[in-house]
Amino acid sequence: MGAAVVVTALLLAVTACGSEDGASASAADTPAAKHSLSGPAEKAKGSLVGLAVLPRGYAADPRANATGPFTATGFLNTWSADPALDRALLLNAGFVEGYRASRLSPDKKKRFTLQLFKTGSAGKAVVLQRGFWNQDTHEHPFDLPGALSDARVEFDGGTSQSTAVAEASLTVGPMVVEISVREVGPIGSNLTPDTALVTALAKEQRARFTATSS
Repeated sequence: MGAAVVVTALLLAVTACGSEDGASASAADTPAAKHSLSGPAEKAKGSLVGLAVLPRGYAADPRANATGPFTATGFLNTWSADPALDRALLLNAGFVEGYRASRLSPDKKKRFTLQLFKTGSAGKAVVLQRGFWNQDTHEHPFDLPGALSDARVEFDGGTSQSTAVAEASLTVGPMVVEISVREVGPIGSNLTPDTALVTALAKEQRARFTATSS
């Protein structure tokens, strides 16, 4: 009888040790767990580097981590404003790899940023695009067919600065493309969002991805 009690106790102990948070081993084997975006960052891939369209004459941004391939973990830890929400969006999109590039205008007044996200399908790319875009307020679209766009001037009384922002988001097959150009100046300065540059680069980026996938 005593031996039976010991065996039963051991079996119960093994059953309760599925994971550090108390989940069973079977729960850890679910598809969602296998594709979790948390944990150690995997090695970044670089297949998107040569496909990025960058503005001519703009110089490399000296900030650390301004340009290069990124994994889901890298994006969430470095650039995401809402990691919990973005983790869910990337997971649902079947995120594969990403690439980010940042460049400065010759006069150092404008900062161009490009972000590329490769997802699992064209449909998932649209869902991811909308998920990212809807996190901010966009009330001033400009003429850019087949893309989401916004041009605005933001004021920050705390720093006595204003920022002119022109940005666009588009999808090409499984790719999500985000482009923005920002210019910062003192409040009262006559800043104008550079919609012309964003429009030109968005069209060129679409053409490059379309040519590559055909």
